[in-house]
Amino acid sequence: MNPDFSICVYCGSRPGEQPEHIAAARAVGQWIGEHGGQLVYGGGRTGLMGTVAEATRAAGGRVVGIIPKALVDKELANPLCDELHIVDTMHERKAMMGERADAFVALAGGIGTFEELFEIWTWRQLGYHDKAIGILNTAGYYDGLLSFLAHSVREGFMGDWQMGLIRSGTEPVILLAELLEEARRHPGSDKLAEVL
Repeated sequence: MNPDFSICVYCGSRPGEQPEHIAAARAVGQWIGEHGGQLVYGGGRTGLMGTVAEATRAAGGRVVGIIPKALVDKELANPLCDELHIVDTMHERKAMMGERADAFVALAGGIGTFEELFEIWTWRQLGYHDKAIGILNTAGYYDGLLSFLAHSVREGFMGDWQMGLIRSGTEPVILLAELLEEARRHPGSDKLAEVL
């Protein structure tokens, strides 16, 4: 299968406490697969990561997992990926994820998800790429973060233009369609390979 697009999904290696998060991960994977897409993700088979990968495959999509050696056992590397890349460092993982994706979306997750989201957003701000970035705010999970980001703008540490580099939404299908539309409208200039 030659996918029409690739979406990188950042999400937790745990399932979380609310069933809405599992449902959202399943909906994201299903949408990617049903629309002829490819999932690029962290390569694990536990938590939301495993759910989104399984749903993508079940819906006919392609799955690319990228995982550092140190996490192969901890996150139970997913042998069912169409491509499973085992890399040496987290830096390599994130760089490869960035290069292989046309757009990015963060689902619920922990510190790793936050770090990946903020780094890809920073790279966009610096002009290393111009790819669409989204936050799926399921069950109000990111309400506090979005409120804090607005506070940061009010306090003068960020500008509205930086907030304009990301979008957020509560409905997986709507947010993914918007990200894909943005990706197709202006394919992001990708200098990641040059600078990382």
